[in-house]
Amino acid sequence: MQRQLAACLLVLSSSLATPPASAREVVDMAGRTVSVPDVVERPFGAAPPLTALLYALDPSLVHSLNMAFTPGSEHMLRPGTMDLPVLGSAMGHGKQVNPEALLALKPDLALGWLNDKSDLPPAGIEAPFRKVGVPLVYVRLETLADWPPAFEYVGRLVGREARGKQLADYIRRAMARVDQAVARVPAGKRVSVYYAETPDGLATDCDTSFHSEPIALAGGANVYRCEQRTMYGQERVDMERILLWNPQVIVAQDPMFIRTAAGDPRWQRIAALKSGRVLDVPRKPMNWLDRPPSFMRALGIQWLANAFYPDRYRIDMRAETRTFYRLFFGAELSDADLDELLGGGRR
Repeated sequence: MQRQLAACLLVLSSSLATPPASAREVVDMAGRTVSVPDVVERPFGAAPPLTALLYALDPSLVHSLNMAFTPGSEHMLRPGTMDLPVLGSAMGHGKQVNPEALLALKPDLALGWLNDKSDLPPAGIEAPFRKVGVPLVYVRLETLADWPPAFEYVGRLVGREARGKQLADYIRRAMARVDQAVARVPAGKRVSVYYAETPDGLATDCDTSFHSEPIALAGGANVYRCEQRTMYGQERVDMERILLWNPQVIVAQDPMFIRTAAGDPRWQRIAALKSGRVLDVPRKPMNWLDRPPSFMRALGIQWLANAFYPDRYRIDMRAETRTFYRLFFGAELSDADLDELLGGGRR
């Protein structure tokens, strides 16, 4: 049986490795020259940010997922999206895509996540795609500023150039508005922020980490000052350090943290809890800030800036959220949707 499977894989991979009759050469964001089909119909995003990018460009381009969308998001997505197979990623942690599953998908192109904190060397990322003969194009997505050129680049690659520019323009405008509002806040006057990522609240990320970038873009001062050491992050800290930092705001990634903090007298001693400035990050259909880090940050930084500096960044978040979801997801949000996404913003 194993010999038969190996033979099947060899035949299929040989057929996929044959360059398409109509192909072109492109230079990817790592500077590599890659032969890709003239018409890309079945791209595979090799990491969650790339699948998110493809979905925003055109949901019909997404044939599998790296990770599931947030449960209860079905009505915000193209019908059937939640039922797509979860193949995993080529990232070095989490579920890893395997050649057999990739062959079954029959992709004609793979998009690889280019960032400076990858857990895998290029050879490790490229191996499963080289094995089955699928061309891999790297797309740089490390900061929110990388998203506009990425949308434009991939938009050209998959024949959705106008759509890519439309999404890129929104992100550039959102970043400019937020930066204009918070740039003049003196360093000593910036809101101090702790990023609580787990149910116990004792895992966080450095101020220099791409995981916590939205806090900095929105003008917050991350109390955990250090250099990012791993791609995954979520570094452990103890309660004593958090008490010493005494942050004015806590950004909570896990909904269970709200209950943890409410029932722990130590958390109740912290300024953010005393003033009720614990921000429960919206998560449908994807997290607005992180895990995965995606284009959702263009909305997330506006939400944070408004929460950090309501007098400086005045915005109707309900109206802006409707606009964002209509543009990026083709979804019309109900008042109940907005209540769920934004009503629990502060706890």
